[in-house]
Amino acid sequence: MDSYDVVVIGAGFAGLVAARELSLRGHSVAVLEARDRIGGRTWTDERLGRRLEMGGTWVHWLQPHVWTEVTRYGQRVEPSPASQAVHWIAGGTRHESSPEEFDALISRGMDRLARESREWFPLPYEPLHRADLDQIDHLSVADYFAKIDLDPAEREVTTGVWAEHFNGPAAVSGLTQAMRWCSAASGNWPLLHQATSGYRLVEGTGALIGAIAADSNAELRLGTAVTSISQDSGRATVTTADGSRITARQVICTLPLNVLSSIDFEPALPAAKLAASAERTASQGLKTWIRVRGEVAPFTGYAPDDHDLTFVHPEYAVEGDTLLVAFGTRAADLAPDDVEGVTRALRAWRDDLEVVDVAGHNWMADEFSRETWPMQRPGQLTKYLAALQEPHGAVRFAGSDLATGWAGFIDGAVESGLRASRSAHEALRGPRG
Repeated sequence: MDSYDVVVIGAGFAGLVAARELSLRGHSVAVLEARDRIGGRTWTDERLGRRLEMGGTWVHWLQPHVWTEVTRYGQRVEPSPASQAVHWIAGGTRHESSPEEFDALISRGMDRLARESREWFPLPYEPLHRADLDQIDHLSVADYFAKIDLDPAEREVTTGVWAEHFNGPAAVSGLTQAMRWCSAASGNWPLLHQATSGYRLVEGTGALIGAIAADSNAELRLGTAVTSISQDSGRATVTTADGSRITARQVICTLPLNVLSSIDFEPALPAAKLAASAERTASQGLKTWIRVRGEVAPFTGYAPDDHDLTFVHPEYAVEGDTLLVAFGTRAADLAPDDVEGVTRALRAWRDDLEVVDVAGHNWMADEFSRETWPMQRPGQLTKYLAALQEPHGAVRFAGSDLATGWAGFIDGAVESGLRASRSAHEALRGPRG
């Protein structure tokens, strides 16, 4: 059997950051990745005439861990196009307004949530700082906005905006997750919107993850799915789908929460980890790219989460056409590469656009993800986060699902990879005399 100091499972941002840190400290590291590419739930691919992000996209200087990586490897960012108009749906009716008018429409609900986020999460990177979070952790964002004094249109639209943020229905989107995002943006929701969808990498996420991988001394094995991890006498044995076995003193598992149960652990994982994986995350949606005929002035579309698409925005011009990015909350109802379905959903906002083609990846059907960006359901913060972050013998866990700060973003993946690598390094060094 091959033997290493550390085996890292997964070659997304969390895994490759952890592998880089440990290998550059002199440890022998192997990274096992089930896919034939690196990047995990980020994937820069050629579609519809240009490089497009099939998964995670946006970064911001407000996100400290990913911005350090952007700086380290000399990556550049550029703004997404600024909208000239907002098309929104409320009460089954289409409306159009300026961006300023739309922000005014959602400001009462967003202002209150953002303000309260600083009260409940005064230290964004210590999300369990307050011991009384169970007072609000059982609530969804739909519950929250249903209880505060808003006009029907304000309530419907603001709730829909948060459903889009979660990539899942508002009724299963945890209020505390929304507040954690707002707190990380210093309680400023316009800044939150800028940080979450305002700036993208010029060369794509693939260039950044590639630079991280190239800066590492770890061995990378693609097309290597892990089926089991057993532990005995202070070492772990990792078995892959082809029957190969690898031993390691430490293991860092970066699998998304929804696929954690695909690995057989011996001894078995604690009940809390298994329960969290069985409950699944709130995210269950889709991301699709839409090529429409001709040049389209930048706009944004918002819709309630009972629509197949809840958000749309032009991002690029290609050969005289326009590429729109769109999101929906239920991939089970609309496949991201369904031309007819996506065209029909787009018409909820704009029936004047001619769809040429669409492209997307179904992350919910992907056996190695089964979720999009990770977002918590009501109750999952207080029930599971601390338990999920705990090591299991020699196995440590990382990934954006487990981040303390910008959970759900590339920044959260980088953060958790750094934490796991530091913990593994300390374990490998042993107790200090």
